[in-house]
Amino acid sequence: MTAPAPSNPLVSTLTFASTPLLALNNAHATELSPLTLAEFDHLIQISFVATVVADAAAFLIAFDQDADYTSPNFLWFSERYDRFVYVDRVVTSPLARGKGYARALYADLFQRARESGHSRIVCEVNLVPPNPDSDAFHAALGFTEVGRATVREGQKSVRYLLRSL
Repeated sequence: MTAPAPSNPLVSTLTFASTPLLALNNAHATELSPLTLAEFDHLIQISFVATVVADAAAFLIAFDQDADYTSPNFLWFSERYDRFVYVDRVVTSPLARGKGYARALYADLFQRARESGHSRIVCEVNLVPPNPDSDAFHAALGFTEVGRATVREGQKSVRYLLRSL
């Protein structure tokens, strides 16, 4: 299911992968996982929502429960919830932090998810390696922990978070 159009004029729908966005993703590979341009474009094409702010200063990619996606974190939620929107990746470039871009992306996602009949947004945040900025950001948005797991052959531990709409 495709989400409604963006609700915020700051936010644009992302329709294809670009080299600047790929560079932003891969600069944060520890948190997000590295991608090739083709892999990145595939995620955009199968997403429920793929949005960007301010010429690649920040982006968000999310999937709904029907996505053909095999990420262990997405599958964790699939095993527990019948309907959800999963935020796979959200990142803001270091120079653009503090400008409200990630909040704008999430506000747009919340509205589009509600308009599509969803009542929960889910994601994960790294425990190991730690990501305290993401923890604080998601807590401020009202996400709460619903589980934990170790993934990538023990190289990463995550907290699973949920926010009801």
